[in-house]
Amino acid sequence: MRAPFVIGVDEAGRGPLAGPVVAAAVVVGAGLPAGVGDSKTLSAKRRAKLDEGIRASCAWAVAVVEPEEIDRINIFQATMEAMTRCVRDLCALLPDAPQEVLIDGNQTPERRCAEWRWPARAIIGGDGCEVAIGAASIIAKEWRDRLMIEAAARHPEYGWDRNKGYGTREHMEALRVHGPTPLHRHSFAPVAQANLL
Repeated sequence: MRAPFVIGVDEAGRGPLAGPVVAAAVVVGAGLPAGVGDSKTLSAKRRAKLDEGIRASCAWAVAVVEPEEIDRINIFQATMEAMTRCVRDLCALLPDAPQEVLIDGNQTPERRCAEWRWPARAIIGGDGCEVAIGAASIIAKEWRDRLMIEAAARHPEYGWDRNKGYGTREHMEALRVHGPTPLHRHSFAPVAQANLL
């Protein structure tokens, strides 16, 4: 990878009541498939196909921060840590440092994570206007969805294969009836309340 190049970063899973937060970092390659953009606007089938193409044609890395760590440091800091770790791991694979790291949202890990050492720029709606961020959003979303589908096999009563850990009516009812699992974020209010029942 020759400089100058940029890394795009996005995360998936800030809002759910269960499961990890996942961040992905991507350097776009020459064979990037057409149609890469905000993962939330794509059908599941299209997103899965693009995920395969992106991972085959780009340099990328993923970082996962588990619920236990989310509870310990809070979801915002966990997201910053996930972004830092995936950029660190991607940079370890590349011979040069990035010119800039483009991050979806309005904040970066700069001065928030001790390991962060790259020039960074936050872009609101970046997953829809910067292809590297869009590619990262697709990888992060697909990676996290696969983790939640695997978790659903161990805890089928919560419907995580369908709701991916978000607080749907089905999930909230299962939380009330069965209580939280180790994969729940116990610092999140609905889970903390379920712990009191």
